[in-house]
Amino acid sequence: MCADHGNLKHDILRLTEGGADYMHMDVMDGDFVPNFGLGSGIFKCVRKYTDVPLDVHLMIRNPARKIKFFRELGAEIITIHPEAGGNASETLTQIRESGAKAGLAINPETQVEHVENLFPLCDHVLAMTVNPGFYGQDFLEETLPKLKILAELSKKYSFTLCVDGNINIDRISQLHPLGITDFVIGSALFRGDPADMLQKIREEQRKD
Repeated sequence: MCADHGNLKHDILRLTEGGADYMHMDVMDGDFVPNFGLGSGIFKCVRKYTDVPLDVHLMIRNPARKIKFFRELGAEIITIHPEAGGNASETLTQIRESGAKAGLAINPETQVEHVENLFPLCDHVLAMTVNPGFYGQDFLEETLPKLKILAELSKKYSFTLCVDGNINIDRISQLHPLGITDFVIGSALFRGDPADMLQKIREEQRKD
């Protein structure tokens, strides 16, 4: 979402050559969140220029309807919101049965105890540190206690914990020691050379 869509090939190649582990794809329907984003044309463009796995964040109503659609576009991680409608446990199971990893997104206001029953069905948990739908928002400091809880639960339930929302090197240095291993980096990644930033991030992670 933060890439230059007027020169998307260039940014895809920069990220690929820089060593990105995934391409995080935000899909928004203008209903579940008040914004639109990343249709099938963008997916086809990304897949044309890179073999890096696609990590798809569905911010859409009734996501079960579109699991097959995005899986066929190359999604290897598919993340849903429990508030988006439908039966979340059935949708997570459907994602796994499609061959993708099942992810659950947790909004800043979502209480962990309200969704912990879904964690046994998750391969991936995406903790939002901004309200979903727009990039460039401030990191919500009040999410930090929740991140610590989720880091502990990731060990219990064996899911990958990822944080999304105004993530940069300084924030990763703060969060990685908590046990958070994956980070969605948006606008900060495109301010300079993605390869340099990714190298610095990995150096910081090795220090821990």
